[in-house]
Amino acid sequence: MVENMMRAVMIDKITDADEVALENYAIPKVKNGWVLIKVKSFGMNHSEKILRLHEIEADYIMKPIIPGIECAGVIEDPSDSQFKKGQRVVSLMGGMGRSFNGSYADYVLVPENQVFEVNKDISWEYLGAVPETYYTAWGSLFNGLCLKKGDTLLIRGATCALGYASIQLAKAFGCKVIATTHKEEKIDLLKAADVDEFIVDNGKLSDRLSGISKVLELVGPKTLKDSLRLVKDGGIVCHTGILGGVFTLNGFDPIKDIPNGVYLTGFYSNYPTQTIMNEIFNFIAEHRLKPCVGKTFNFEEISQACLALDNGSVNGKIVVNVNE
Repeated sequence: MVENMMRAVMIDKITDADEVALENYAIPKVKNGWVLIKVKSFGMNHSEKILRLHEIEADYIMKPIIPGIECAGVIEDPSDSQFKKGQRVVSLMGGMGRSFNGSYADYVLVPENQVFEVNKDISWEYLGAVPETYYTAWGSLFNGLCLKKGDTLLIRGATCALGYASIQLAKAFGCKVIATTHKEEKIDLLKAADVDEFIVDNGKLSDRLSGISKVLELVGPKTLKDSLRLVKDGGIVCHTGILGGVFTLNGFDPIKDIPNGVYLTGFYSNYPTQTIMNEIFNFIAEHRLKPCVGKTFNFEEISQACLALDNGSVNGKIVVNVNE
C-alpha cells in the first residue's frame, strides 16, 4: 500500500457487481468529532445493492461515494474523542456510505457518536456480521414489535441474514417462531435454523394463518396488506425489509387496510446507541449465539462478494475481511 493511501471501492454511477474494483484513495484526514477506524471486517447489506444498482442516481447521495453502512475494526486515530488507539469498535448507519464515505475501504472516518465499543471477545469474522443485522433485528423485535416471551412470531422473508438473526434472538427469548421463504429449496435452511414451523410463501398467507401475535415483515409492501390481515386483535406488524422489490405502497388506505385492533409499526435502523449495542452483545454472549455467516471473502474479492449479494446465492451474512 502506498504511504497515506488505502484501498477502497468508489462509485459514482450505477455499478454492476463485475464493475466493482479496488482503487487507491487517500486515507481520510481526521477532524474534530470524527474518528478514524482501521477496518478489520464488514458485513454486506441489501441496501448497498440498492445503492449500487439504483439509489446512486439520487441527488441526496454524495458522489463519488465509498459504499458500506457498517464495519468492525480498531481505532486508528481517536481525534478528540473518548476512544483510544487500538480499541475494538463497530460503526453503523448515520449516513455512512451515503452522506459520507463508508466501509468498503481499509480505513473509514466516522462521527464519534456512530462508533461503539465492543465489550465482548468475538472474532473479526463474526463481529463483522453483527452491527447492522443484529441491531436491526433487535430494534424490530423489541422496539417495533414489543416482543414478549410466549409470543407467536411470524418472520416473513426469513432466509436473509436479518431473518436468521431474528430467528436466533426470538427463539433465545422464548418465542414460538414461524418462518417463511418463497423458495421451496430453502425449507431445509429454516429447519436447520430450528424454527417451530416453516411455510413456502405464495404471497397470500392470510387464508392459511390466523391468530399470530407478531409479524416481522421483511418482504415489504408486496405482502404488507396480507400480513396485517393474519394477526390477531392486539397484534403488531413491524415493517422492516423490502426484499420483495416493492418500495412503496400506492393506494394504501390505513382505515380499510389496517384491521381494527391491529398495530402497524416500522423500524428504521439509523439511531444506534452504546447502551443498545451493549445489550445486543451481552445477549449474544449470554445465550451463546453464533452469528450466521454464510460466506466470507477477502477484500481483494470484493467484486465476487457483490455478485453473491446481488444474486442471493449466499444463505446468511456475507462478511468481507479487510485488514487481518
